[in-house]
Amino acid sequence: MSLAFPYFLGTLIGSPQEALSEGVDAEALRSDINQVVTTLLLILCIQAFVAYWRVRGFIKAGESALCDLRQDLFARLVRLPMPWFMERRTGEVGSRFAADLAILQETLITTVPQMVRQSVTFVGGLIFIFIASVKLSLFMLAMIPLVVLIVAIVGRRIRRWSKDAQDQLAQSNIVVEEAVQGIADVKAYSNEGFEERRYRGALDEFLGTVLKGARARAMFVSFIIFILFGTISVVVWFGAGMLAKGQITSEEFTHFILFSIFVGASLGSLPDIMSQLQKTQGATERIQEILDYELEDERPAASDILTGTMSARDLVFAYPSRKDTTVLNGVNFEVQAGERVAVVGPSGAGKSTLFSLLLGFYEADGGGMYFDGKAAAEIPVVSRRAAMAVVPQEVLLFGGTIRENIEYGRPGASEDEIMAAAKRANAHDFVEAFPEGYDAMVGPRGVKLSGGQRQRIAIARAVLADPKILLLDEATSALDSENESLVQGALDELMKGRTSVIIAHRLATVQGADKILVLNEGRIVESGSHAELMEKDGTYRLLAQTQLLA
Repeated sequence: MSLAFPYFLGTLIGSPQEALSEGVDAEALRSDINQVVTTLLLILCIQAFVAYWRVRGFIKAGESALCDLRQDLFARLVRLPMPWFMERRTGEVGSRFAADLAILQETLITTVPQMVRQSVTFVGGLIFIFIASVKLSLFMLAMIPLVVLIVAIVGRRIRRWSKDAQDQLAQSNIVVEEAVQGIADVKAYSNEGFEERRYRGALDEFLGTVLKGARARAMFVSFIIFILFGTISVVVWFGAGMLAKGQITSEEFTHFILFSIFVGASLGSLPDIMSQLQKTQGATERIQEILDYELEDERPAASDILTGTMSARDLVFAYPSRKDTTVLNGVNFEVQAGERVAVVGPSGAGKSTLFSLLLGFYEADGGGMYFDGKAAAEIPVVSRRAAMAVVPQEVLLFGGTIRENIEYGRPGASEDEIMAAAKRANAHDFVEAFPEGYDAMVGPRGVKLSGGQRQRIAIARAVLADPKILLLDEATSALDSENESLVQGALDELMKGRTSVIIAHRLATVQGADKILVLNEGRIVESGSHAELMEKDGTYRLLAQTQLLA
């Protein structure tokens, strides 16, 4: 319908000139003109109606596709294995959702409709100019191969610079996110200026790459403008000569000029379309990395529920990013259901790594973990994690309400179950003291709560999960004596009747354990009860005497 405008406009301009030169009656000519104008206005009304639904349709289709992509991307992201996250900074992951998807949104909502529209106009316009004059059309199209060649060369460079720019923008977002997350340390060390310079450096790199792409794009646009209007000028000159020789009628010549302008306008939009498509290709490559990355074990949960018995046999492990450094080397132990086991050792001995293997965050390089006598590989990872709950030393709460954070242990739990879990965790009293009660907001990462309150919320979450195996990274080591007493009481309640593996930092926790595993340099060098190990002149006795079970 857009092509109807130059067609009827050409008729209005060219036809009267021919008619008057041939002595056609003025009244008949006026009647023909009125009929053409009426037809043109009717077509324009239809086009406006269609354009309304076209815009709505493209926005609906584009936004719906983008929502599906966001959902698929997030669903994929949360199922990626831990090594993927360990190799990337948080800001980089956030940038893929923000910057890269914003580029896709612009492409789907704006660029794709424009590309379709301009493509139809270009092809339709070419058809009409060939109908008007084959000779003139071939003369004009002789310039197209050169334009296509330039597009291919410059487009490749723009794509590379666009991808680099997105990567550098992600780096600048990382600086912002890390500075905000660690704002207490930034201020404590008076490093506001340092962070500002770090962010400026990241932005300067981003800006430099953008400007390189801008120079290429500017040259490309200038070239298109020169070729476009230069070609039209030459074609008009050539067509005027044909008109003077009687090789083409004035109506055909007018049609040709108007359709050539439409074709030229379509070509003129090519730089912006190509630039956006090149940026989109760079963004989709990064998104595709997530969609193509191999996921964790996706087998459904097994019907059998783990009892809590577990063991390690000749366990060997090194982190994927540091394969030359063996963290665990030939670890062997056995834990019975309901047993309370403490794991102690110097810093860097491999205690936290052992927890990561139990949770299935990583796979062993040698030997293996066993649950109820079955190799960990035979049990779906979702079944293993469903039987476990973790109370870390540094508790991370989500930025919602206290109720939502406790309910995270078992989504869908009732109000009574949530309150019962809070009572067992010694958290109910302080929660009720808030004006909003369980609807009180904890703030980002739980900053509105004290350390002891966050620990008790985490314990309530674990109570609600009702796990068979409890993993505790000594939750009282960073608390004052009052909070320590409350949290320790909650932990004792939580550990009743469960297999508990505790990374121990304090002697009081160790003394109450059924078994103590002493890790040193990736090996279990001692094993036994507190009394048994104190009789030996070994690592445990030294740690116990110095109270440095770190």
